[in-house]
Amino acid sequence: MKKIACALCTSLLLNASELLTTNSSLSLESAISILKSQNLEIKTASYDIDSAKEDQKTVDGLHWGKLDFIQDYAHSNDAGNVFGFKLTSREATFGDFGAREFMTATGMNGGIPPESAYTTPPEDLNYPDARSFFQSKLKYEIPLFTGFKINSYSEIMKAMTQMKNLDKNKIVKEKVYQLRKSFYDMALLRDSKEHLTKILDNIKTLEEMTKTMIEVGYAKKVDLLEVQAKKGDVERVISQIDSNQKLLYHYISFLLNQDVKMILTPCPDVEMPILSNENILQNNIDIQRATTGLKIRDNMLKVSQSAYYPMVGAFGEISTADDTFLGDASDHKAYTVGARVSWNLYNGGIDEANIEKAKIQQLKTTTQLELAKQGILLKIRKIRTEIATLNGDIESLNKEFKLANAIYENYEGRYKEKLVSMSDVIIKQSQQIQKILELQQVKNSRNKRIFALEKLANGENNEK
Repeated sequence: MKKIACALCTSLLLNASELLTTNSSLSLESAISILKSQNLEIKTASYDIDSAKEDQKTVDGLHWGKLDFIQDYAHSNDAGNVFGFKLTSREATFGDFGAREFMTATGMNGGIPPESAYTTPPEDLNYPDARSFFQSKLKYEIPLFTGFKINSYSEIMKAMTQMKNLDKNKIVKEKVYQLRKSFYDMALLRDSKEHLTKILDNIKTLEEMTKTMIEVGYAKKVDLLEVQAKKGDVERVISQIDSNQKLLYHYISFLLNQDVKMILTPCPDVEMPILSNENILQNNIDIQRATTGLKIRDNMLKVSQSAYYPMVGAFGEISTADDTFLGDASDHKAYTVGARVSWNLYNGGIDEANIEKAKIQQLKTTTQLELAKQGILLKIRKIRTEIATLNGDIESLNKEFKLANAIYENYEGRYKEKLVSMSDVIIKQSQQIQKILELQQVKNSRNKRIFALEKLANGENNEK
């Protein structure tokens, strides 16, 4: 029966919307689709994900090492530099060592050179002409073993990307929650306005009847004033409902990042979702974030433990040098390959302390995860209890509302027979209006608690 009533309610609202507006009215399903693609906060969260993915690529790239092109230029008359330039360019000669001066000092006669030939500093070696130096080099360096540090950092960045995805999902769920709540709030407002409009029509009928009774002497002018005052009171409440509807349209437009003039509201009574506590814990984004945080802590521990391993790397380079840019490049080319092992054997116990700290942080995160689960279970039990209480309140208020309607109709008929005063009729009508507003408030509270339960679940199918 409840489903039939909701379907009937939705059908009536759809028909009413079609009479008042064109086919541009926005359904909840369409609004959710627009929200996911146009909401500015969701777009911002998407950029955070893209940024995290680039960070992940940065760490993954460390596996492949780096290739650098290095172009050096220098101009110097420093003896060491000039000789080094020539040697690197494979152009060094015996003359650079002062061979010419040595041969001149010995007379080039094959005799025994004088002692001064060995002790006189050669001018060509110590005071060379200035020389330009161009060296072009390609150098490739790659880590061979880092104690699993790079792998651990890579896993950390993957977890961070997953964390950003969860952050975005949480924002999406929050915005969908706000959008759905706005649609159901609008449905409650329309439902209340429909009841109040009927009451206003009854008051107008009562007003005309009172005018007629005054003309024939069966009612007093004060009776008419009471009716008109109550009519103004109901009109004021309806006006407040209209203002609240406008505010909701403004908020929906803000969420969708576009102007929304008319929506198709669902049945104002939200159905209780079928969700077990286990499903809620499994789908809860906060729990997923805490689990991802634990993975990060696990890998941070591995990073700390990598200090116990040696670091192994290799490199290779090719180069060419000359006193002009790329001059005789093929003839002056050179290569170098090599490897390095670095292993810290002792650093005062710092590595051990860092590892113990990482273990403590891991235990702390594990405890926080368990605490989060227990906290969410407590919230689930609290919300389910509140929903059950509100269901009982709604059932009771529905009966009270029906009774208030019956009593008002009875007093209206008795007033016609002059068995009760107009004040009595107005009092009963006030009780009727009060029950409408109380029922709206309790239904709104129930909807909020159901939405809160769905928020804890954070399941995609809960958006429908």
